[in-house]
Amino acid sequence: MNVAILGAGAWGTALSLVLHHNGHKVVLWGHNPDHLAEIARERTNDRYLPSVVLPADWTFEPDLEAAIRGAELVVLAVPSKAVRETAARLARFEGIVVSVTKGIEASTGLTMTGILEQCAPRARLAAISGPSLALEVARGVPTAVVAASLEESVSLQVQQMFHRPAFRVYRSSDLTGVELGGALKNVIAIAAGIGDGLGFGDNAKAALVTRGEAEMRRLGVACGARPETFSGLGGLGDLMVTCFSRLSRNRSFGEKVGKGGQVAEILAHTVSAVEGYPTCRSAHELALRLGVEAPIIAEVHAMLYEGKEVRRAVQDLLNRDSKAED
Repeated sequence: MNVAILGAGAWGTALSLVLHHNGHKVVLWGHNPDHLAEIARERTNDRYLPSVVLPADWTFEPDLEAAIRGAELVVLAVPSKAVRETAARLARFEGIVVSVTKGIEASTGLTMTGILEQCAPRARLAAISGPSLALEVARGVPTAVVAASLEESVSLQVQQMFHRPAFRVYRSSDLTGVELGGALKNVIAIAAGIGDGLGFGDNAKAALVTRGEAEMRRLGVACGARPETFSGLGGLGDLMVTCFSRLSRNRSFGEKVGKGGQVAEILAHTVSAVEGYPTCRSAHELALRLGVEAPIIAEVHAMLYEGKEVRRAVQDLLNRDSKAED
């Protein structure tokens, strides 16, 4: 099939490799023409995927309308802050659009396919999520993800297009749960990184991951997701890799915050998007609006957006009243 990948970052490039290896024709679009020309010339994307050699027969297209012309499937891999602007340019597209961006829009509380539903009403929508570090995927390290759609025929087609021995794709009809799991785990990963920066151990991180999953589940169910989704690849699986991996941008960002770094300065020197940062604000507002208890998200929000001192935030979490486990 003819596939247009929108987003020339780590994840868009890694998924382009997966699709290329499965025999699909890839057109890669990026918002920065100079960066795109550099990738085309060097056949590497060292800014995001060091030492990964790219195929010689890819098409690199700086014009989005030209990139999607003739495409049967579009992969949306831009940062969450650019999804609405990019999705608006897909208004007439009638094929399948697969969102691989993990976030929640601050002003609306919508997931990325929720934005697509508004902006690209003719498209058939799906999302791919799960424990999938881009560099490992690009290097062919065994990975498993989940493809979710409200249409079984769409999730099946997406599964068939992406599935290969080193990139196993499962299906789900819980599009809301899969997307929220992928978004919310980034906030918990920032908390895990803060713990790393403070020198906490494995006991603390295991507790954080477990209680973080419960928090994700509560908020997800309040939004209409199925609770069991948060125990699967799009929930617990993604949460674990993002909280523990040294390759995780959100965990690394949190670690720098935990070591005393200033949020604005850390973000200014980060090459790739730290999706947990904007998602934290969106998730906090969503939890407040729905009346869902989300203490980890609330304390991360206080540290990142309200200037709360890190150790005070951690102490407030630890001093919460004891309760039954949910």
